[in-house]
Amino acid sequence: MILDKQIFPYVVHYNDSIEYALQKINSNSRRIVFCLSDNGALLASFTDGDFRRWVLSGQDIDLSSPVHVIANRNCFFCNENDSPLHISHHFSDKVSGIPLVDSAGKISAIAWKSEGGLAFGDHLISPDSPTFIIAEIGNNHNGCINVAKRLVESAAEAGANCVKFQMRDMQCLYGDTRRVDGFDLGAEYVFDLLDRYQLSNDDIFEMLDFAAECGLVPLCTPWDLQSLKALDNYGVSGFKISSADLTNHILLEDAAKTGKPLLVSTGMSKEIEIQESAKLLQTYGASFAFLQCNSAYPAPYEDVNLLYMDRLKALSYGIVGYSGHERGYEVCIAAVARGAKIIEKHLTLDRDMEGNDHKVSLLPDEFARMCSSIRNVEAALGQSGDRVITQGERLNREVLAKSLVAAKDIKLGEKITRDKIEIFSPGKGIQPSRLKDLVNIIASREIKAGEPFFDSDISGQSVAPRDYNFDRPWGVPVRYHDILNISKLVNLDLVEFHLSYRDLDLDPSDYFSGPLDLQLIVHSPELFSGDHIMDLSSDNASYRNRSIKELKRVIDHTINLLKFFPNVNRPLIVVNAGGFSSDSFLSKQQKDVRYSRVLEALDQVAVDDVEIIIQTMPPFPWHFGGQRYHNLFMHPQEIHDFCNISGHRICLDISHAKLFCNYFNHSLHDYIAKLGPQIAHLHIVDAAGFHEEGLQIGCGEIDFSSICADLNKWAPAAPFIPEIWQGHVNTGEGFWVALDRLERHFHGPQL
Repeated sequence: MILDKQIFPYVVHYNDSIEYALQKINSNSRRIVFCLSDNGALLASFTDGDFRRWVLSGQDIDLSSPVHVIANRNCFFCNENDSPLHISHHFSDKVSGIPLVDSAGKISAIAWKSEGGLAFGDHLISPDSPTFIIAEIGNNHNGCINVAKRLVESAAEAGANCVKFQMRDMQCLYGDTRRVDGFDLGAEYVFDLLDRYQLSNDDIFEMLDFAAECGLVPLCTPWDLQSLKALDNYGVSGFKISSADLTNHILLEDAAKTGKPLLVSTGMSKEIEIQESAKLLQTYGASFAFLQCNSAYPAPYEDVNLLYMDRLKALSYGIVGYSGHERGYEVCIAAVARGAKIIEKHLTLDRDMEGNDHKVSLLPDEFARMCSSIRNVEAALGQSGDRVITQGERLNREVLAKSLVAAKDIKLGEKITRDKIEIFSPGKGIQPSRLKDLVNIIASREIKAGEPFFDSDISGQSVAPRDYNFDRPWGVPVRYHDILNISKLVNLDLVEFHLSYRDLDLDPSDYFSGPLDLQLIVHSPELFSGDHIMDLSSDNASYRNRSIKELKRVIDHTINLLKFFPNVNRPLIVVNAGGFSSDSFLSKQQKDVRYSRVLEALDQVAVDDVEIIIQTMPPFPWHFGGQRYHNLFMHPQEIHDFCNISGHRICLDISHAKLFCNYFNHSLHDYIAKLGPQIAHLHIVDAAGFHEEGLQIGCGEIDFSSICADLNKWAPAAPFIPEIWQGHVNTGEGFWVALDRLERHFHGPQL
């Protein structure tokens, strides 16, 4: 059970409108509000279930009606003096929140059934949330408010979620300060530091406000009852309880009674003491999490004992964290891998400053590396469900894996016996493990020797091409070996040649029997011989010049193709202009320099016969089956500015745009609206998460019904292709599926 005294998000006046009550229900995520009388007394409860029953009752629906008309007046409640055990007995599948009322019937708190999470302001810490990273400033400001501000700013820049200070009332903590003469040397040293380097309460409040302005959760450790009261009155969203106070049940009890979440360190404590404190906090319905901690400065690695986090998790509500005093940050990363959802680590500007904490603190750049490493580890943890093939593996599977292929020509209706099947690379077709499923199947198509078998050969169900109907030009990706066959199968308006660097050495005349009445688009190779990936922005002048030279070859090859496309005046060439990096994203200054280089390169290759359009890119492109960071032609504002300056247009890849929007929390609707007038061509394909691109339409996260209106409004004439990964295999089966699904969304007035 969690006791919540912050009741405003969960209450409405009984005469407030139903619409207002629904808005509160939607925003508080608890799906319930309680209706109060004029004097604040509890009258009723209102849930989304009450609203649904009202809608289904057949009465006139008027959302401006007062909420008490449909609220539940038989609302269950408990007395604020009832024991937590008594209250918790009333929770059920249907009852997850119980208002607690005083003698006047006014709500003083709400008891919530524990859901395994702690909320600090708008930041929820749960088993499924990212790690909550706390930059412990403590007294590392050494009494200087300017140093404190620099530490807060450094924490924000490093990627922390929270900064934490400490507050002490020296009189309340130590009593008669004349007692210091009788302290042991260690205690005398600590007292002297605290006496000289304490910030005033007002200074700490100023720092907490400043932290919030910097986008951080402000947190503070109260070391005594007076400090706890001061922080509670100030309005902190929760408290950190130090290891020194784990056995201070009076402080724990008062902290629990605030109804605010608690993070409790467990250093310097025995097992029985941790159990007793857990029981006390649970008795008061506190929302809390234990932090594994060793209170030595620095703590030896062999004394850290990360495995004990499992025990702490069992003693609390399933959330556990780690507060580290060891040197470095490797243990913090290991703690995240072990299940820590909270990491607390000291931050300093100079480890040589006076005070024990500085010696075990991280410098700002080290703290930033820790935050980055923690996020990388979180990404690597993944999930424990069924294994799926990732995008990078799909790329390598095609190149490295093996397929079942026809050992000889097989006619339609012929039985596929074992002697007609061989195993060869690459892995375009079905895997060798499906051999038994394929043997003795009757061939549903003509299969040439060396051609891979596909799933449709086993199921006998394949998708055949047909004439499609779109209100804008459309086509499919092609290679030289399949251009004539593909062009005869469907009513294409255009073809987009996806060239490899080897294709640049071919003579197109060997593949055409005559001119085609189609529009022409060429997709420049991204990879060239010698592991050269086109990068018109490279810092290496020699590398950049090679890219420019290769792009000139692509332009010459495209111009040579024009004789087979007599109705094309100026073909588009889609180019991935480069701008990738190996280990991290580039700074704005670095990107500005690279954009300038791209513009210079395009000026060098500019000709009137073709139009070069830059393809929009995802945050993490795949090169050679591995992943890199991309920097250019991702953000819509940067693309917009580049096009305005240069006059160039773009190829909008919907899949890449979605991955960008997912990673940077951007709206795909706004993305399209921003770039619409600069879109010359579209690659339409699905995507998911941060990495999964090239997915079949409907197999990812893109709402094609929604974006069709955006495309119709902002780029109504732009042609498109479905750029489905491996869409060309089995005579373009993936493209036909995509076109069939897209026609439902993009046909007629929608596009």
